Amino acid sequence: MKSRLLPNAALTLLLALLWLLLSNALSVGHLVLGLVLGWAIPLLVQGFLVDLPKVRRPLKLCLFLLKVFYDIVVANVSVAKLVLSSRDRLRPAFVEVPMAIEHPFVLAVLTSIISLTPGTVSAALRPGHKMLLIHALDAPDTEALVAEVKNRYETPLLEIFECSRT
Repeated sequence: MKSRLLPNAALTLLLALLWLLLSNALSVGHLVLGLVLGWAIPLLVQGFLVDLPKVRRPLKLCLFLLKVFYDIVVANVSVAKLVLSSRDRLRPAFVEVPMAIEHPFVLAVLTSIISLTPGTVSAALRPGHKMLLIHALDAPDTEALVAEVKNRYETPLLEIFECSRT
């Protein structure tokens, strides 16, 4: 239950702990200052914070994160090979991917995953959040790239979070 005076208790404690770690001193003054900062910052930015959706399948989320980390490592190697080889082989492209995700947080997670994976960058999201524009360093088959984003990332995110339909 959210209170007007304490909008996010977990964030307050996290910020207070971070303050103590950054100040590298454990004293009553630093603890009080950390708690005041931890209380004031969420209170000031509560209008900008997005409600986080509940995780429907936590185990699937853990497996999904492992898959994303694996994809980042594999993409790093692939991009290194592409960059070090002949640049004539590169086929950069902008690709539009239709989106089924509607929640802003889940969309942000998807666009972050795409941008973290070397070789692709989320370039724009059309008004209405129905079309995501992606730039790919090497996209010989744009339809395969669209299918990969939808099957590898969007579909699991739709299954993991409660805000999305099954």
